[in-house]
Amino acid sequence: MRGRHIAVTGATAGIGRAASIELARRGARLTLFCRSPEKAAILERDIREHGGEVSIIIMDMADLASVREAAKTFLLRNETLDVLLNNAGIVNTSRKESAQGYEETLAVNHFAPFLLTGLLLPALRSGRAARIVNVSSGAHAFVKDMGYNDMQAQKKYSTFHEYGRSKLANILFTRHLAQLLADDHITVNCLHPGAVSTSLGTQNSGLMGKVLPLLLKPFFRTPEKGAETSLYLCSSEEVTEVSGEYFVNCKAVKPRRWARDEAAAARLWDYTEQILDFHYPL
Repeated sequence: MRGRHIAVTGATAGIGRAASIELARRGARLTLFCRSPEKAAILERDIREHGGEVSIIIMDMADLASVREAAKTFLLRNETLDVLLNNAGIVNTSRKESAQGYEETLAVNHFAPFLLTGLLLPALRSGRAARIVNVSSGAHAFVKDMGYNDMQAQKKYSTFHEYGRSKLANILFTRHLAQLLADDHITVNCLHPGAVSTSLGTQNSGLMGKVLPLLLKPFFRTPEKGAETSLYLCSSEEVTEVSGEYFVNCKAVKPRRWARDEAAAARLWDYTEQILDFHYPL
């Protein structure tokens, strides 16, 4: 990975942190999009202490204006981008809204990476055989369709449904974008990292935010283990020509049938562009 420029979201904890440190160890140059300046400064120090090259751009994925500003900051550097690892994600135990008033799980897990990826496409196109890697989840099995009659979960909110819907969106987004970029020498793949002991969910208050992660921790794999498939898709020569696939344990597998529905992927794409008032520069 020496000399390769990689951007990572959600890099200050869990899988994102483990992946970022390992990518830096392998010689990659990193740009980390982080919400917390304090956590970002700690990670930057840790990477630099091991000789890694890293820069930080502050970005709040629950605020699409922040995403746009962060992308603008990156593009003003006129740098090429070889890999974009869309790693950041949240799970909420109660309904919350993003800065623009969208259901926060969908906003952070789907709208934000959709927008960021589109805005950074010029930098990815200037790279050599660039890659886009989206962290999804086996939780897409919880939801068989996007449910456009209540996309913002205003009628009914369920933690597993909203998280599963956002992860289904990640796969549908991956598949459709892979088709659109087929002639651009940019691959797009997604993955399930496994049940990983991370900070995911700890932003919730009360019992669910404090006790549940501790109870479940013994059953989880480590962030380093969970980052393996992300690292594989970012770096392996074996997937240089592979695009539009869903990976588990570094192997391409078929997601659920409804995650392979091309019509559903196209509909979600159109819906998202309309919601964001943003059209991909294709």
